[in-house]
Parts: sequence; structure tokens; C-alpha cells
Amino acid sequence: MLLDTASLYYRAYFGVPDSVRAPDGTPVNAVRGLLDFIARLVQDHRPDELVACMDADWRPAWRVELIPSYKAHRVAEAHPEGPDEEDTPDTLAPQVPVIEAVLDALGIARVGVAGYEADDVIGTLAGGASGPVDIVTGDRDLYQLVDDARGVRVLYPVKGVGSPLIVDEAALREKYGVDGPGYVDLALLRGDPSDGLPGVPGIGEKTAAKLLDAYGDLAGIMAAVEDPRAKLTPSQRRRLDEARDYVAVAPTVVRVAGDVPLPDFDPALPAEPRDPAVLGGLAERWGLGGSLQRLLTTLKAA
Repeated sequence: MLLDTASLYYRAYFGVPDSVRAPDGTPVNAVRGLLDFIARLVQDHRPDELVACMDADWRPAWRVELIPSYKAHRVAEAHPEGPDEEDTPDTLAPQVPVIEAVLDALGIARVGVAGYEADDVIGTLAGGASGPVDIVTGDRDLYQLVDDARGVRVLYPVKGVGSPLIVDEAALREKYGVDGPGYVDLALLRGDPSDGLPGVPGIGEKTAAKLLDAYGDLAGIMAAVEDPRAKLTPSQRRRLDEARDYVAVAPTVVRVAGDVPLPDFDPALPAEPRDPAVLGGLAERWGLGGSLQRLLTTLKAA
């Protein structure tokens, strides 16, 4: 089981009231919410291995170099002339180091690699896995990794992680008319404002799906632009032709990396905390209470 950790703690932050606080009054809603999420996931799915994948670089330079607008709107407005920092809610940012410390004390593998996003870590781990993989994320970009033959699917939280949407190839075909790799072409044609991807103007999701159905893949669509016999509308032909520069680089930006140089780590699900003393101190300092106890009980029974 591979966790898109930031996706989950953001969801926890907005789903758990900020009245959930440490003894000193500091909000710990994201921390406790994430612990509850992990407990429920382990209880329901019983993974042998679990990795919390992290964004060591949420906006890698190699992606920005190709598409400068990539996640540009997320740069903290409070620092327009300062460092390239993500605009994270004020009461969430201080909780992230606590989350990292608690995961480490528990012994849950936490992997982030400089120069890469969590998506890239997930893509590399999923590509190298010898058995089935569940990817837990609220980010549709990772639909591109779905692969029935290799047992790779996405658990997409709808109302929390207790009743996720199970995304396999059948679900992708029903919703989008594409398979996992085809989702990359669909996503880049359609664009994604949340990631600063402009897409091809006038080509929405339904049109992108129809074009992919007619011409197979992005290369087939662009070849059709050159073919006067192809049944593209004049506006589609013009817009695709004008978007050639974007279309040339977008696949590299949208496709998750599969060759991230991963550090050594132990993905085995821990039955007991790696560092009970440190964990006890964190539990007391941050008032982790029932959330941590539920996770510890679940891990012991797994």
C-alpha cells in the first residue's frame, strides 16, 4: 500500500475540525486525522507493506522548466519575492513535521527523494513491485498507474478512506474511455487548472476522450492534424496545431517518473513501534490520544 501522504493529510486537515488540539492549544487535526486514516486502511485492506510517500520537492525544477505555469499559482502569495514555497494553510504547515516524527517513531516507512514529488516515488515503487499494489490518493493524476495485469489500482477517498472509489481499468474505461497510460494523454489534452497545466484550448475531457478513441493516442491525434483526410473539425485542427509546443513537452510533465533513485528502507508494516519512548513523548506533547492508540492496536492485530 502506497500512501500519497500530502493528499491524505490535506484531506484530514479539512475534514477534521481544528478544535482538535494539543494540550498547548496547537491544532493537530491533520496529524490525528491521518493516523485515523492509516488505521482504517490497514484494518480494511491488511497490507503486508505500507509506504508513506512524501513530496520532497512539490514543484520540481525539471517540470517547471518545461511548463513554467506548473503549480505556479500554489506558490505562497505571502512570499512573492521569496522562496518557491507552497501556499499551505497556516495551521497545517506546523503539523507536517509532527506527522513525519510520528511516522518515524512508529516505524512506518516514509520515503521522499530530493527533486521529485510523492507521485514519482509512488510510480517508481509501483513499477518495481512484485505483487499487487493499492495506491491511496485523492489525486487523479495517479490513475495513469492503474494496471490490472500487475494488480495496481487506486483507492480514491470519497467520504474518507472507509469507502474509497476503487479505480481499476474497468472503472477508467467506464469513466474516461481510456486505460492507465491513456490517462496521461487525456489529462494533458484536457489540462488541469489545479496543477497549472493549460491543456489545449477548446479540448475538454469529453472531446479528448473522443479524439483518443478515434486516433489511439496523442501521437495519433497529432498525426491526424497533418492528414487532410482526418475527420477533425477546423477548430480542433487549428487548436491542436497551435498547441504543438505544449503537446511536445506536456507528457514529460504529466507522466510520473518511474526511475526515482530510492533510498534503502523497510516497507514492512510494523507490529510494534520502532521507538516507543519517542512515540510516547510525541503522544503526550501533541495530545494524540485515541487516534494513536487505535493505530497501534490495528498494527498489532494486522
